Amino acid sequence: MTAPLAPDMFDEICPSDLSPIRFGDKWTGMVIRCLEGGPRRFSELRVPLRGITAKVLTKSLRTMERDGLVTRRAADRQVVYELTLLGRSMLAPMDTACAWAREHWDELLDAREGVADHRG
Repeated sequence: MTAPLAPDMFDEICPSDLSPIRFGDKWTGMVIRCLEGGPRRFSELRVPLRGITAKVLTKSLRTMERDGLVTRRAADRQVVYELTLLGRSMLAPMDTACAWAREHWDELLDAREGVADHRG
């Protein structure tokens, strides 16, 4: 059995929101991170993804399944989602993008604040 996902797995001020590098829709990268350690039930995914509605998570998972990133299967009368080999292959590029965002965090923040100041 896989350890439970931490409710605070994703910081509210997450670099993924700040980074100009995207993997799929807004939630795809975070879903991939949730599935990195093994298969998960829908309800398990909702714990760290507390900002997502059931409808939007369902849509994201269906898109990821269509794109070959996850599989959906019934297990013990419950639906379980798991990364495919293709989905797992996204982990390394995501690690690189996260490292880049961490390295440029201050610059990204300054740029966002500068734009907000000009609009203010």
